[in-house]
Amino acid sequence: MTDFRVVPAGDSAIVVEFEERIDPAVNARAISLAEAIEGDALAGVRDVVPAYRSVAIYFDPLRTDYDRLLTGVHEHARAAPAADAAAVPPIRIPVCYGGDFGPDLPAVAKFGQVSEDEVIRIHTDSVYRVFMLGFVPGFAYMGIVDTRIAAPRHPTPRVRVPSGAVGIAGVQTGIYPAETPGGWQLIGRTPARPFDAARPDPFLLKAGDAVQFYAIDRGEYGRLT
Repeated sequence: MTDFRVVPAGDSAIVVEFEERIDPAVNARAISLAEAIEGDALAGVRDVVPAYRSVAIYFDPLRTDYDRLLTGVHEHARAAPAADAAAVPPIRIPVCYGGDFGPDLPAVAKFGQVSEDEVIRIHTDSVYRVFMLGFVPGFAYMGIVDTRIAAPRHPTPRVRVPSGAVGIAGVQTGIYPAETPGGWQLIGRTPARPFDAARPDPFLLKAGDAVQFYAIDRGEYGRLT
């Protein structure tokens, strides 16, 4: 008996699913499996995408040895670690909290029945895990947010959320890498660029990274922009 399942997704993709919960150990297994499949470099495999507790594998059915792919998936999934082999040092990201940069900071404070300064302290005290990237290029879904400030999404999303906005949605926190619609609770803004196509590596963050935010004032934000 296995604690994962392999689900066909059409004729050119399969999805490997682990336990259905947001959990660092489960996510570590998904990332480990994705890295192992990529390491196999099997002909025809087009992309391997880890998520919170699953891995999607896209392949060319005319070029890929499907049986060999499935055999590798089962072997790697059984061998995948239940936790990270070693803790990674956090990537530190500056955030200017509140004001017009963080219009939802008062609402998050009200949700947690704490002060706005306490929301900032709680948000910056935690080290967050990047569980997955999605939505738009460079958008990292990070957690786990302290339950005291884990305010839910807005019922109606904003039409425009500016690039660099830092938000909370339940146990998740994240940075908008581009101006897009969005329903997260906006508590600040960072001058960091999660995605920049001009960089040798466009992505600032990847699945499995650790992140810690730290507070800066408006002047420092301007100097770093």
